[in-house]
Amino acid sequence: MKIVDLFCGVGGLSLGFQSAGFDIKASYDSWEKAVAIYRDNFSHPVYKFDLSDSDKASESIGLLNPNIIIGGPPCQDFSHAGKRSEGTRANLTSSFATIVSTVRPEWFVMENVDRAQNSSAYKEARDILKLAGYGLSENVLNASLCGVPQKRKRFFCIGKLGEIDGFMDDFLMSGLSEKAMTMRDYFGSELGLDHYYRHPRNYSRRGIFSMDEPAPTIRGVNRPVPPNYVKHDGDTSSLDGIRPLTTLERARVQTFPSDFSWSGTKTDLEQMIGNAVPVELGKYVANAIKKYIDKNGK
Repeated sequence: MKIVDLFCGVGGLSLGFQSAGFDIKASYDSWEKAVAIYRDNFSHPVYKFDLSDSDKASESIGLLNPNIIIGGPPCQDFSHAGKRSEGTRANLTSSFATIVSTVRPEWFVMENVDRAQNSSAYKEARDILKLAGYGLSENVLNASLCGVPQKRKRFFCIGKLGEIDGFMDDFLMSGLSEKAMTMRDYFGSELGLDHYYRHPRNYSRRGIFSMDEPAPTIRGVNRPVPPNYVKHDGDTSSLDGIRPLTTLERARVQTFPSDFSWSGTKTDLEQMIGNAVPVELGKYVANAIKKYIDKNGK
């Protein structure tokens, strides 16, 4: 099963599928700094490429004859952390759908934030994919039930040529854990922490979290405890000795392995890590596809 990863970023989805045994033939992204990190961690080609040019992209990707196209088009215009308005980045969701419908791999996997499912950009992309003959399974997965110590809800649209809608639903839902994975479940005593700070979006929300719960969603910013922080009723500890997670610790919460190679400025790295698909979430979806293939003998 040959895979091409579009909007690959630093490679969370690629690494998840690779860990599940799939063969990544090539990846594409337009952010040069993310491409450089991807190149340092994978042996297959990665191309700096403007995927908004869907005709040129389809020509390049079609030469690879992939069985599966995977990817997470940039989601800032749909994000809870953003302005909640659709803009030029949302158009890349349609670009992804156009590339898939032109290259026509047997499968595709598209990942985005949970609210993207209700966007006009996704509705347009969905129409393109249905017209191309894909059956679609559309599911929101909570990463903490998929082997990730983080409450991160993500929308997945999985398509297969000639299938009925909902064909993957049982395979995706049946493997979910009954209990959310906590930070302590994943790290044990590795981080030497019982509580840590995560900067809230506004001060009506708490900022101190326990290792005995899943982490909140890793975002693209990571700030220190402000001197004027007022303890919130929901905080799990006092401020004494509390610190935010480091950049590399946040990468580990995204389930990147400890030997993954990172380089660049702190600001860029925080953004890349916050944008990434958690590796174990990608692996969970990849394994669900393998279960479907094993059951159906193809």
